[in-house]
This record gives sequence, structure tokens and C-alpha cells, in this order.
Amino acid sequence: MAGLPLSERQWGVTPPVSTAGPTEHEIAVNAALIDELKLQKNFESPEESDKRAKVLGELQKITLEFVQKVSLDKHMTESMARDAGGKIFTYGSYRLGVYSPGSDIDTLMVVPRHVTRENFFTDFEQILRNRPEATGITAVPDAYVPIIKFKFSGIPIDLIFARLALAQVPMDLTLEDNNLLKNVEERCVLSLNGTRVTDEILRLVPNPTIFKHALRAIKLWAQQRAIYSNVMGFPGGVAWAMLVARICQLYPNAVSAVVIAKFFRILSQWKWPQPVLLKPIEDGPLQVRVWNPKIYKGDQAHRMPIITPAYPSMCSTHNITESTQKVIINEMNRAGDIADKILNGTLPWSTLFAKHTFFHKYKYYLVIIAASKSAEMQLKWSGLVESKVRQLVLRLEYVDEIKLAHPFNKSSDSLHYCKTEEEANGVAHGELVGTKMENINMQQTAKEMESTFNMDIKNSRNDMILVYVTTWYIGLEVDKKNGSKKLDISWPSQEFYEMCRKWDKYNIESMNVVIKYIRNFDLPDSVFTQGEQRPVRPLKKTKKRKLQPDEKKEKIAESPDKAVKMDSTVSIRA
Repeated sequence: MAGLPLSERQWGVTPPVSTAGPTEHEIAVNAALIDELKLQKNFESPEESDKRAKVLGELQKITLEFVQKVSLDKHMTESMARDAGGKIFTYGSYRLGVYSPGSDIDTLMVVPRHVTRENFFTDFEQILRNRPEATGITAVPDAYVPIIKFKFSGIPIDLIFARLALAQVPMDLTLEDNNLLKNVEERCVLSLNGTRVTDEILRLVPNPTIFKHALRAIKLWAQQRAIYSNVMGFPGGVAWAMLVARICQLYPNAVSAVVIAKFFRILSQWKWPQPVLLKPIEDGPLQVRVWNPKIYKGDQAHRMPIITPAYPSMCSTHNITESTQKVIINEMNRAGDIADKILNGTLPWSTLFAKHTFFHKYKYYLVIIAASKSAEMQLKWSGLVESKVRQLVLRLEYVDEIKLAHPFNKSSDSLHYCKTEEEANGVAHGELVGTKMENINMQQTAKEMESTFNMDIKNSRNDMILVYVTTWYIGLEVDKKNGSKKLDISWPSQEFYEMCRKWDKYNIESMNVVIKYIRNFDLPDSVFTQGEQRPVRPLKKTKKRKLQPDEKKEKIAESPDKAVKMDSTVSIRA
């Protein structure tokens, strides 16, 4: 089949729905899409793209230097050390060609077998720290996929590591051969699969340019509608890419505008949990688990399975919950209606990319607040708490009165300057008193962070207690029809606290996490953009005169339900 002309080739696991080419009208609508993406500043300038390429070139040189140093340290000859090689690969949005200004570059370092992960987090990190272009270096060796985050000449880099069972890693090495995974530890297989999946997606789409423009639009839409975050129970970048790729396979000759419209209509009506596949799942040379709901009970629980095409195939959307699935489908239905009107010329593309309404949508919100006393500590603590928010959502879904527990896809970071321990304790428990700086970047080091403060704060900081805070929000849709006047979420809250406290680095003296509930009119100003109208407290009803006994009987049937009251147990201290 691979030898057939592109126009006759079957892309994916089923024949195409249509092989029709675009009409003149569709071409015009597609041109308007590209114009809108440019207006949204979705494309990077050629100068910035050139800068990224140069940075990757420098990282390649550093990688060769690193491998050569380790090789010499292990008593190899200079010739063997030079030939050992080492190579930088990219994956994610940069490799797919859909990166936007300011985005990071997902990067993979592949090294020969004698270079270890310990070398990566010692020798390489030290070489990196010796380079003046490298700033904000943060190593996370204990992560599920160990990573070093930094900026190089101002470009954000996320660098992961994999070593192959090879004596040399030459510059012409590619990663598509499944046999390269033999005798490779599991964490390295995961690291390698970032690039392997990205490359396979690009091989499986009929027209890469059409795919990239459509994916840019879908990514922008998902980000604007706050449904882009794997950790919070929504599809991440790779999952959205695979969904777009599948629609491209079904309409191989369509322009991006048509692919987008079909995307929403097909996927909003998809017969989940039927998986989305770009090609048949394949066996390989490893004794590793490949996604198979017929064998694995855990795979049967996946609500919207989107399966990676590279061996070993995995579900990229195992984090999706009942609530986030409902949110995704609702957003797809909304977008489908808009896309149809865009195609028939009655709406502009900007309508599709309108900002989410999360902070206007619900009457009640849960606020999860994690706090600690240093930037480095908070980076790790907030990461741990964030990884458990999805577990809280799953438990909230078991509460009878909760119809939907909708997590917002992003957290917010703030730094609070407190005058007393009492103030600091209040901040850690959600009483946001004291001087604070909103929207700090917790990825930066404390030293870098301090250098951004104004001088008045810096000069007075010695007399202040610093508290670092990260906040998440969950919108609640509450069912009041069963007659209950209270909403008891003490069990989900307590389970969540216990999961956080079980962390081996948890310190009760310097870390805290608390869940609070608020009404929509109590949301902080920081969640709204300038000029955005925020929810307001409803006016109190005027006091009515006291009814006589005979009048009360007549009024009982007319009395509306009272507002749902939240149980006080939601603020249990960790």
C-alpha cells in the first residue's frame, strides 16, 4: 500500500470518508484561517526560529563534549571517546512544527550505553552551568521521566535523557527501528517514545502542511477554552495532535479549514471508548505492556483512549475523567456549531478562539491551595499536589449531589510577604493577607525571582516572611433536586490530604495544603482579565412581613429551594 500514489493510498486503519479536494470557497475560508492565526501571534518570526536552530546546534556540541568527557573518565582512548558520539533529538510541538513564540523546545539527549543517568545529572549539568548562556537550571532527577529544565540564550529547554545499548550514537542515527529499544531500561523507553511518536505522526498524515495548520488552530482553541492539560485530565499536546492526524487521514485532500470543521463533528459524536488509532497496534521485541483493553483491566477504564502509534503503543489520555470528558464533548459541540457557521461565511474565525468562561460558569468553586517557604521547595511540593488534583476530581464524582467536577487547566503562583508568623500561617491556610506578588514563575530559581522584585520590596525583605503559594480551581455543578441542603465533601477532601501527606518529602512544619469552597462572587480579581466583568453577589431579598398561620399553608407549595450549603468539613487542614 505504501507504493500507491498518495491520492489512492489508505491513511490509517480505515478507508477515507472523502477524497474530494477543496472548493474555491473552502480555499478562501482556509486563507482567512491562516490570517487569523497570524493575528493571534501563533507563528514565530524567522529570526526567532533561526535562534532556536542555533541553540539546538549548541546543545549538540555540548552533548558531544559531555559524552567525550564521560568516555575519557571511564578510561577510553581519545579516539574511542570522540567516536562515542551522542545526539540531540526534538519532539512535541517543536518537532511537529507547530510551536508558537516563547514556547519551550522539548529535547531528548541520546547517548551510548556507557553514559549513565547519574552522569547526566552530574557531569552534563556541571558543563551546562559553566555556560553563561544557560540560566534557570532546574534538575528533576526523581521525576517519572527525569528532566533538566533551563533557558539557553533565552530559549526555554526541557531536556530528557535516554541511553541505548549501543557503543556509539552517530549523527545519522534515527529512532524508528523498534530493535533500538532492546536492553533499554523502561524510563529510557519512555523518553525515546517522545521522539518516536512525534516522528510517526508526521509519517502517517497525508499532507504535513495541512496537518500543521489544522493542529495550530486546534491547539489554540483548546488552550483558549482551558481544555489543554494532561495532568488535569484533559488531552495534552500529543493527544490533540493524534486527533487532528486521524481527521487528516479521513479527509486526505481537504484544506485545514475543512479538517477543523470535520474534527469537531466527528469527535463530538465518536463512540467512546472506541479508541482513536492512526495505525494498527503492533507487537515488538520487548516484554513490555502494550495497550490492550481485552487483557488489562486498567485499559478498560480509559474513557477516551487515543493510542500512540509508535511501539509500544500507550494510551495518551488515561487521565480523562467522567467530568473532563463531559467538558471536552460540550466544548466540541460548541465549536462544531461555530465552525459550520465559519464555513458558510456567517462567523469569523476569531469566534472559535474566544476565551473560556470557566470563572463565570459555576456557582460554587473549590480552591486548592498549596504553600511552602521556599521557591525550590514549592516547585516540588506544588508539582506533587498538582499530580493529585485529578484524584480529588475522581472522588468528587462519587458524591451524589455533584453532577460535574470541572478542574481548571492551569494553576497560578504567588509570593506573599508576611510580617508575622500568624500572617504566614493565614496565607498557608488560604487567608491571602500580607504583601503578595501575583503570577510569578515557580520554575525560576529563588535568586532569579528575587532579582525581578522592585527595590522597595527587596530592601525590606529581611524583615518579612516569604510564603510561596500555588492555587488550583475546580468548578462544581451541583444537583439540588434530591432535596439535600448540604454538600458533604469531607471524604474526598480527607482522601486528597492523605495522598499529599504520604509524599516522602512532606514536611508538616514548612508545607501545607488546604481545600476551601467559595461562591463565584468571591473569586479573586487575579483570575479575571482587565476589564472583564466578574460575578457579583446577588442582592439580598427584602424582608417580608410575617405571615399568619392560615397564610403559611397557602405559601408552602410555592417556596423555592434554598441555595445549596457547603459542609464546613471542606476546610480540613492537612
